[in-house]
Amino acid sequence: MIPQTFKEVIDLGDGREISIETGKLAKQAHGSVVVQSGKCMLLCTVVSNYHAADVDFLPLTVDYREKFAAAGRYPGGFFKREARPSDGEVLTMRLVDRVLRPLFPKDYHSETQVMIQLMSHDEDVMPDAMAGLAASAAIQLSDFPFECPISEARVGRINGEFVINPTRAQLLESDIDMMIGASADSVMMVEGEMDEISEEEMADAIKFAHEAIKVQCAAQVKLAEAFGKKEVREYEPAVEDEDLAKKIHDMVYDKTYTIAKAGSAKHERGAAFSEIKEEVFASFSEEEQAELGKLIHKYVAKAQKAAIRNLTLDEGLRLDGRKTDEIRPIWCEIDYLPSTHGSSIFTRGETQALATVTLGTSREANQIDMPSYEGEERFYLHYNFPPFSTGEARPIRGTSRREVGHGNLAQRALKGMVPEDCPYTVRVVSEILESNGSSSMATVCAGTMAMMDAGVQLKKPVSGIAMGLISDADTGKYAVLSDILGDEDHLGDMDFKVTGTADGITACQMDIKVKGLSYEILVNALKQARDGRLHILGKITETIDTPKAEVKDHAPTMVTRRIPNEFIGALIGPGGKVIQELQKETETTIVINEDPVTEEGVVEILGVGSKGIDAVMAKIDSLLFKPEVGSVYEVKVIKMLDFGAVVEYVDAPGNEVLLHVSELAWERTENVSDVVNMGDVFDVKYFGVDSRTRKEKVSRKAILPKPEGYVARPPRDNNDRGGRGRDNRGRDNRGRDNRGRDNRRDDRKPREDNKED
Repeated sequence: MIPQTFKEVIDLGDGREISIETGKLAKQAHGSVVVQSGKCMLLCTVVSNYHAADVDFLPLTVDYREKFAAAGRYPGGFFKREARPSDGEVLTMRLVDRVLRPLFPKDYHSETQVMIQLMSHDEDVMPDAMAGLAASAAIQLSDFPFECPISEARVGRINGEFVINPTRAQLLESDIDMMIGASADSVMMVEGEMDEISEEEMADAIKFAHEAIKVQCAAQVKLAEAFGKKEVREYEPAVEDEDLAKKIHDMVYDKTYTIAKAGSAKHERGAAFSEIKEEVFASFSEEEQAELGKLIHKYVAKAQKAAIRNLTLDEGLRLDGRKTDEIRPIWCEIDYLPSTHGSSIFTRGETQALATVTLGTSREANQIDMPSYEGEERFYLHYNFPPFSTGEARPIRGTSRREVGHGNLAQRALKGMVPEDCPYTVRVVSEILESNGSSSMATVCAGTMAMMDAGVQLKKPVSGIAMGLISDADTGKYAVLSDILGDEDHLGDMDFKVTGTADGITACQMDIKVKGLSYEILVNALKQARDGRLHILGKITETIDTPKAEVKDHAPTMVTRRIPNEFIGALIGPGGKVIQELQKETETTIVINEDPVTEEGVVEILGVGSKGIDAVMAKIDSLLFKPEVGSVYEVKVIKMLDFGAVVEYVDAPGNEVLLHVSELAWERTENVSDVVNMGDVFDVKYFGVDSRTRKEKVSRKAILPKPEGYVARPPRDNNDRGGRGRDNRGRDNRGRDNRGRDNRRDDRKPREDNKED
């Protein structure tokens, strides 16, 4: 029996549509949908346990995977099966998670899984732009306690016109690549990269995307109504005790306010807050602590949060004593590590990043192999966040999703400033050594300086800043915080990171926690971020204002050379013998790529110092050497023969030609060694290919003056051949026929008669 299906279609304009269908696949999941645009199809399923886990948070897992079969491809590697998620898949998981998580009730603690799979790929559709829509639509069909439908959309701008969910080809022409997550009422998440746009332009792009998201949210509501919206499941809500909350508030609020106003350092402040908590616990009996321990922790944190927020809103002061727009003290240093190709330290308050740069050939490019995209990155950035940076000891289990996300943000911030003609593959690694707020922005600043220290010719330096927002809907008060601390990240209503040059924004990441944030507040926050960003940029340029003109002495120099494709084989040699020996002799790295556009070979030569590189360039010159007819060249004798000398062009080692004995001198030469010897260097004239011998001809005598009285031998007459021609019967003047027999009758001997008498 064919199952009943339900479907809604969303018009994106330009003849493009997105459909949401349910009822056919994965019906045992608590909610499932297939979202399709063109040939791209995503299957999303959601499941949530009916019993709460013994945790005080929502154990939500968002998983996004791209199946290689969706693109008709095999997974790479030895085992032909999809394994750990790629960085691209992890980034999509983070985008969806950040929008979904705030819409679950704070006291909902059931294990919840959202699984999104790319089942069919379309080269003209980027699937990550539909992942948020798929997740929310599946949840709308479930009985989860979820506040409202959301969706995500990508926005680009081509020739000044905004485009929703552009293709990958269109993004190459776009100066904006932003992903926006929102409900029908509020924008909740923004992340993307831009080509130095203004704050107002960024706000306009967000507005444009939000209008498209509203339509997608409405389609989800229609689909749920047609399918039959389930009753929201009942779950055990968190226990509340208003009397206990008030008691703890009275014990904690004033003390916290006083400590916060003192503006102490992180560890000192943390110790003071912990002391307050211990005093609160000490006021309860052991039985009460055992029974009410979780509530006490919760209400202490709530009271402390209220005190810190009110201090900022009422007095404009912050935890560390700064004003709302004040930046922490900054110090920077470059060239700290002696053996790296480039390095820098960026320290802002209690956040510190040590960045290194490594320069390489195209062979070191980061290969991206996903069903939805294949390519490579010649610039990439890796971010490491060890536990000691926050004074903790915890297990290290590979690269975390957070590290992938923060590294990607910093990479997007910087990559637009790396020149397109940069010959190197550039790898930046940021090691976070201290963290108390915005280590990703410290990475941007440290990465900028490290690349300039390495001699990467950045178009412009880039800086970044993390901002916060504290607002009160009842009073209308709000405070935008520049350069937020780690604690302010948790207690604020919005945290956003903005990077850019002196001329505009290059990347951003926002998480907005309050509903209905006005665009006026958003633009004001972005403008305050610009002031802070420029302040930080000034500190960077005080340390290093322009990229170093040359790479370091111990760093490799990269030289590229283009050669016709027909010479690539000669440079590589049989089985790679020539290029391998050349690399070994010159201590260089040589990489050859073919340019399909120009049909040329691009040779990359990487080496420390100029000696090895010059030797490789000389070898290439030798391969490409083509002497011109009539030109004079300097040659060296490399081999002596009976009939001439083999000479090598001095300016093109490896290119040899025979100098015939007859071309050594005007006088008759009996022995080659009478005129030249091994190692002699002299000039010869090039005559091209001899029509008679079909070999290249050079002459030494052609550029020497003729001896006095020299008489050239008359040219040979091929018809006469010195009186030794043949008559019309094929006999020569000696009477011999073609077989060399003497046929002259008068010279023949009389035949002897062998018969007996």
